[in-house]
Amino acid sequence: MDSQERSSEEAEGAKERGLVYVWKAGSCSVTPARLPGLSGKTVLQAALGIHHGLLLTEGGEVYSFGKLPWRSQPEECVNSPVLESTLLGHRIITVAAGSFHNGAVTESGVVYMWGDNSAGQCAVANQPCVPEPQLVSICDSETSPLLSVRILQLACGEEHTLALSLSREIWAWGSGCQLGLITTAFPVTKPQKVEHLAGRVVLQIACGAYHSLALVQCLPVQEMKPIPERCNHCSQPLITMTDKEDHVIISDSHCCPLGVALSDNQPENHVFCPSSDTPGGKSVTAGQSEDFQKPLVEQHRLGGLESDGPSGLSSSDGREDSGTSSLGNTLLSDKKEVKEYLIGLSDNSLNESLNKNISTEPEQPSQEEQLGACIPGPPGSSTSTLNSLVASCASAVGVRVAATYEAGALSLKKVMNLYGTSSSEPASQSGSRSPGPEALKDSREEQVRLESMQGKKSSSLVDIREEESEGGSRRLSLPGLLSQVSPRLLRKVGRAKMRTVALTPTYSGEADALLPSLRTEVWSWGKGKEGQLGHGDVLPRLQPLCVKSLDGKEVIHLAAGGHHSLALTAKSQVYSWGSNISGQLGHLNSPTTVPRLAKVCGDGIWTTAAGLDYSLFLADEKDFQPGLYYCGQETSTENNLNENSCTKSPILLVACSKIGYISNVIAGGDNCLALVDKNVMGYIASLHELAATERRFYFKLSEIKSQVLRPLLGLDNLGNANTIQLLQEMASRFSKLCYLIGQHGASLSSFLHGVKEARSLAILKHSSLFLDSYTEYCTSVTNFLVMGGFTLLAKPAIDFLSKNQELLQKLSEKNEENLQLVEVLNALFFMPFGRLHNYARTLLKLATCFEVASPEYQKLQDSSSCYENLAVHLSRKMKEAEYTLGFWKTFPGKMTDSLRKPERRLICESSNRALSLQHAGRFSVNWFILFNDALVHAQFSTHHIFPLSTLWVEALSEEAGNVNGLKITTPEEQFVLVSSTPQEKTKWLRAISQAVDQALRGTSDMILYGAGGNVPRQEPPISRSAKYTFYKDPRFKDAVYDGRWLSGKPHGRGILKWADGRMYSGTFRTGLEDGYGEYRVPNKALNKEDHYVGYWKEGKMCGHGVYSYATGEVYEGCFQDNMRHGHGLLRSGKLTSSSPSMFIGQWIMDKKSGYGVFDDITRGEKYMGMWQDDLCQGNGVVVTQFGLYYEGAFSTNKMMGTGILLSEDDTVYEGEFSDNWTLSGKGTLTLPNGDYIEGLFSGEWGSGIKITGTYFKPSLYENEKDKPKALRKLGILAVSPDEKWKAVFEECWNQLGCESPGQGDRWKAWDNIAVALTTNRRQHKDSPELLSRSHTQTLESLEFIPQHIGAFTLEKYENIKKYLIKACDTPLHPLGKLVETLVAVYRMTYVGVGANRRLLQEAVREIKSYLKRIFQLVRFLFPDLPEEGSTIPFLTTEPKGRRSFCSGKSDSRSESPEPGYVVTSFGLLLPVLLPRLYPPLFMLYALDNEREEDIYWECVLRLNKQTDMALLSFLGVQAKFWPGTVSILGESRKVSSNTKDACFASAVECLQQISTTFTPADKLKVIQQTFEEISQSVLESLQEDFLWSMDDLFPVFLYVVLRARIRNLGSEVHLIEDLMDPYLQHGEQGIMFTTLKACYYQIQHEKLT
Repeated sequence: MDSQERSSEEAEGAKERGLVYVWKAGSCSVTPARLPGLSGKTVLQAALGIHHGLLLTEGGEVYSFGKLPWRSQPEECVNSPVLESTLLGHRIITVAAGSFHNGAVTESGVVYMWGDNSAGQCAVANQPCVPEPQLVSICDSETSPLLSVRILQLACGEEHTLALSLSREIWAWGSGCQLGLITTAFPVTKPQKVEHLAGRVVLQIACGAYHSLALVQCLPVQEMKPIPERCNHCSQPLITMTDKEDHVIISDSHCCPLGVALSDNQPENHVFCPSSDTPGGKSVTAGQSEDFQKPLVEQHRLGGLESDGPSGLSSSDGREDSGTSSLGNTLLSDKKEVKEYLIGLSDNSLNESLNKNISTEPEQPSQEEQLGACIPGPPGSSTSTLNSLVASCASAVGVRVAATYEAGALSLKKVMNLYGTSSSEPASQSGSRSPGPEALKDSREEQVRLESMQGKKSSSLVDIREEESEGGSRRLSLPGLLSQVSPRLLRKVGRAKMRTVALTPTYSGEADALLPSLRTEVWSWGKGKEGQLGHGDVLPRLQPLCVKSLDGKEVIHLAAGGHHSLALTAKSQVYSWGSNISGQLGHLNSPTTVPRLAKVCGDGIWTTAAGLDYSLFLADEKDFQPGLYYCGQETSTENNLNENSCTKSPILLVACSKIGYISNVIAGGDNCLALVDKNVMGYIASLHELAATERRFYFKLSEIKSQVLRPLLGLDNLGNANTIQLLQEMASRFSKLCYLIGQHGASLSSFLHGVKEARSLAILKHSSLFLDSYTEYCTSVTNFLVMGGFTLLAKPAIDFLSKNQELLQKLSEKNEENLQLVEVLNALFFMPFGRLHNYARTLLKLATCFEVASPEYQKLQDSSSCYENLAVHLSRKMKEAEYTLGFWKTFPGKMTDSLRKPERRLICESSNRALSLQHAGRFSVNWFILFNDALVHAQFSTHHIFPLSTLWVEALSEEAGNVNGLKITTPEEQFVLVSSTPQEKTKWLRAISQAVDQALRGTSDMILYGAGGNVPRQEPPISRSAKYTFYKDPRFKDAVYDGRWLSGKPHGRGILKWADGRMYSGTFRTGLEDGYGEYRVPNKALNKEDHYVGYWKEGKMCGHGVYSYATGEVYEGCFQDNMRHGHGLLRSGKLTSSSPSMFIGQWIMDKKSGYGVFDDITRGEKYMGMWQDDLCQGNGVVVTQFGLYYEGAFSTNKMMGTGILLSEDDTVYEGEFSDNWTLSGKGTLTLPNGDYIEGLFSGEWGSGIKITGTYFKPSLYENEKDKPKALRKLGILAVSPDEKWKAVFEECWNQLGCESPGQGDRWKAWDNIAVALTTNRRQHKDSPELLSRSHTQTLESLEFIPQHIGAFTLEKYENIKKYLIKACDTPLHPLGKLVETLVAVYRMTYVGVGANRRLLQEAVREIKSYLKRIFQLVRFLFPDLPEEGSTIPFLTTEPKGRRSFCSGKSDSRSESPEPGYVVTSFGLLLPVLLPRLYPPLFMLYALDNEREEDIYWECVLRLNKQTDMALLSFLGVQAKFWPGTVSILGESRKVSSNTKDACFASAVECLQQISTTFTPADKLKVIQQTFEEISQSVLESLQEDFLWSMDDLFPVFLYVVLRARIRNLGSEVHLIEDLMDPYLQHGEQGIMFTTLKACYYQIQHEKLT
């Protein structure tokens, strides 16, 4: 132990623990003697063999004493313990002793064995004896690589050893069928797994001399396996059906013969062979077989009529009963032979089928003779008469039950589950040690009588209803049995299924994981000659088989003696079976083959030990000091008379009580041993007291469960469904609590065997389990009480309860006369809560044994106050429940029904007129009742309920004349309550505040464990979350709101659902939708819904949002007062088609008004122009997919008035229109070749036009001047660019807080930007996928506003530029939003049908207008930014000007008068805007320049076929500029006549980059770099300084342009020309650009010779 533990141990007097006392078995009066030579070592565990013993001390050391023949001096007996030095250093945690061999397990789970090895029981091959502990390797061969198995526990028999692994599987070695292994080759010296129990959780193992026991946890419900059809050993069908004249026999009592050990060398084993061929139907092989042949029949007969015979129905909680009936052999009719189903069952888990156990027989005349024939043996008259009676009774029952079954009324299983008649477990005799034929006959008769009553098995229903009768307490009454299957029985069964609540504990996984499980089964195997296996026969078993009669008995510990077995249950009872030759079973019955209760006088047995031929029981005495009982052989020393006698019943060994508190007893062969603790400071006594009272408490709870609760649940007419449900809930919580207490009792017993460290007590370590179970039970029992459950129960139960008056008084510990039934029931069901005080008291007692400063003291003290607090809290709950019940009894009946609810408790009410409604009428009656969940305002016949979660209360100030007023606010009412006195006012205010606070916390049941009893409560919060249904507000009537509230109004996030299906989910402000929200409106006609997501203001849609209509249209844009208002996009038409019709533009009051673009998919037209009231009105442009272009006036959706129409082939009409594409009035028609007609036109374009007019054929020289005239005018009749998208810019200005552009406070604008960024960020925080990491970084950097002090410098300009780039990167910034919208509208306009070359000039003008308007915004935000066209001076002029290209003088960068940087909207904003608009814009340029670019490209392709030399000379480049060598792939080569694409390669490559840039400024830089590359390469070849003249430079540049092969050079040139900064046109870059342009035209007109 570590030092801290040791110090605390010493505080408890550790040296007085684990003292070893030994005495001779059988001598009842001898005083036990201390074992000498242990010198103050604390012994934790001991084990005894026949003549020797082992001790395990606290330090993990092992000592041996007694006769140790495997050591060197075999004969001598070692009296004082000897240390096993081989094991030193291995910390041993458990030891075991077999008859003559030993085992020990180390901390790491390794096993050491030593001692006698004649049968391989030490797992060592070919060595009769192992003198020193030797390591045993246990490996699981199924795993690869081989894993060594960690062991927890060992058990040793005479010739075998079992080990229980950490994974709860059994490993065995040694010899004999008791190993449970499928082998006949003994000895087994390599440990093998007992496969039969693999997959089951084994809790404990025990070994007798030649048999083995295992305690196995029941399978949880979900592991039900499908029922196999055939036995997986002998392949016979498991369920047989025999069809008779009037009914069907279904039998599932198959016994697999392979379970029996068929060995020759052990003749005492009754060997049976499956002998169906024996003549005459006799299948008897050994003379003794009669001994158990007869019981087969009896048992079988009884099995038919008992509720659940040995084959046991599966419990209704559905856990699997593995193993089949032990003895249910079907008897066939007289013509058939008695089929031999041998007994040794394998565990073909015959899960109970619904017809389990209907193995009753038909009644036939010859039945009695038949029975007689089957029972060779002394035909005592009583026996046969009883048998025939039983038989006829069984068949009668069988006929009726089987008939019922056939009628399909219900499965027999249910019949049996409902009537808890006691089940029968007949025992068969062991033939080897019977006291004589006479005794045999009597005892056999006795057995049929007694054992039929006994060995009951609980299934969860029977569990509650069964009468717990011990063997012999009730005689077998046949009439009673018959009456069980009366019509009443069937009627009862047909009753509502609801009543049958399962009372076995609801499987609590958590508790089962932390505390010992009570849901256990006992499995046994090995030699069964003495009945020590408990299967009701004396046959051996090769494989583990479940002892059915112990199912549901909650066995917690097994002990195996020489030839008998003991099972200790959670109820502190012991079942014993096997050899009883010395009276070692603790009851007088001769040997018994099925478990029976031992009779021990003590208060409750908590430890058992089984020796060679005796048993020890450790039981609680009155003063909680354990008393030791002995039963078995008795040797009296006086005069050597009566040398051996047997104890009649267990004897108390008085001498043992004097030695101290016994914590464990061990039984062996010659000796008994007890481990004793001295009671230092009362510590040990307190522990024993806790354990003893807990076990008694469990016994009591079990009694209440089975004697009171189960019968109550079975009663008829328990009232309405609700009451029954509450009763069931109470019953199941009671069961759960009961189960937990049982587990705790078991865990305390094992705790007392161990180190007894206070901190490992379950009520400390797992206190929450206990606190929760008690709290849950309290809730259900008080709910039942409030609903008047106990009063209702008293009526139907009066009959049952009056019969059992004494029982009830004993259980409820009330002895007064004339007790009311209700009070008795109350006392019974409220009894468990008293236990909490006991816990608290005991923990406090334990705490006093420690130093105040120690952690143990602190922990015990805290836990004690926890339990005490809970006790106080629960008693308060019970008082509340009683107060409420009293109130309901006096309250007028009609209202009770509607207001009475199980969870509802009364807090206070104003029947004493202490509270009245302000301004109430004189005659009105106002009665206020405060419950824990609502305030009820009752008037004459009506009442209104105000839920507390949405109720606000405040005291009114005195000065307003409101004396003693309380103002109550609810979502739809506000009223003032006036109290009679200030005290009343304070009382009500406090009561309501606390109730509201409690209702909002919700978990009113849970107190803060460990905190003080009354936590001072603060005022309930004004802001809270709650659910409410509106009942009169006109807009919200019948709507349900769930979300945040503030002072009676929805405020914050919430969801509102209307009765008609509308739903809003989002934020509220003072009762109205405000902020971001989602809204759905069902459309009944279309069976779809309208769906809006966006912003709200004061209950209306306002701000940006997306509205999806049920019709399939979607509007995305701005709203105001629930109407579309501002800029918006409407998509309509089939959403499935890839591009539906779209409108994007300005809306006013739900109508299209202002500038907008409409893309009409059906007609293939796009309209860009002015709207009014949803109609095209004003100027506009229309383009069609066939290339027609119209610009001009519109009126009510029609082209009316002056306009221009161009067709694809450049035919132009200018003049009057009257309808779409219809010419009407004066006009001019110009043909592509320049001819034109003036006059009056009428007719539709494209389908014949009437003309009255003049035809002009201009002469050739005029042609040049006139042709472009019409085209030059394009755009005059269109909407001017600055009028477009006004709404978009207005929205941005509004976001910055300006009424109109430029009007407003700049700092307020910056605040608005900050607010917009943070609110958007917060909104997106919930869905991080919308914000990438880079996005988040951008947002963080935008929170810093660029500041400017002092003169405006270039650096500040760069900062502004950086800020703008970032701002436009995120749509959360107003400028970013603006740019995003502009990009969207621009693309909408100029993509698709809008990609029409006539629109190029419009598109360019629109971009320039954007720049102008955004620049205005930027200058508003950064006022010190100079205006368009002004210069920022450089701080220092560049020290040395760069050499100019074309002139000798040194030249600063531009031609502007003073050096500096010119500020323009182009330079500042195009880098942000143009890359986003580039694709549609460049497309328009390409379309517009298509023809000339085709000519240019053809020429480029032709000229590029030539070699470098040829091309250079063709272009007239001066020879001195021709490169002499060129670098190809890094190596220098001479230029030869066939070199191609090598000259000026770097310049060519540089120029090609023009297509990868977006802005004109970048494109000009590329051109400039190309010129520099050209001069660089010429300089290298000339190796002298020179100046270019334009004549020299142009041909070289022309060569580079040709070699660069830029496909859309024309578009690039025109784009630069249109959008370059005006001030650059005359600078150096301007000249270079002009050169490029000249090259482009030159190439088009190049005459190739």
